Amino acid sequence: MAELDMINRDPNELNGFIKASFEDVLGEPDDAHSFECVWTASNACFNCGRDCCYKFVTLLCGLCVALYWGCCFAVVAFETIWCMTPLLRVVNILCNLFQKFYTICITCWLAPCCETLGLFFSRITVVNK
Repeated sequence: MAELDMINRDPNELNGFIKASFEDVLGEPDDAHSFECVWTASNACFNCGRDCCYKFVTLLCGLCVALYWGCCFAVVAFETIWCMTPLLRVVNILCNLFQKFYTICITCWLAPCCETLGLFFSRITVVNK
C-alpha cells in the first residue's frame, strides 16, 4: 500500500471542481466596497466557518463513510472477480459455439440454395423494345 501524502490529499484532482475560496464566492465591485475591517473579518469568518464545519462533519461521519465506500468497492471487486468475469467467459464460449453452429448451418443449407437461385436467375435476360 502506498504511503499517504498528507500535504496533497487529492493528487488526481478528483474534486478540483469544488474548490471555493472566499474570492470565488464573494466579491465586491469597484463602486460598492464595505469597510476594510468588515471585508477582512468576512474573509476570516468565511474561511473559519468552512474549515471548522468541514472538520466537524468529517469527524462525525468521515470514518463511517470511508468504511462504507471501502465495503462498496470491495463488493464491486468481488462481483467483478468472482461473478462477472467467469460469466463473461461462459457467454464468450457459448457465443463461439453458437457462431460455429450458425456458420455450419448457413454453409450446408442456405449457401447451396442461394448459389442455385443465383445461377437460375443469372440466365435471365431482359430485352427492351
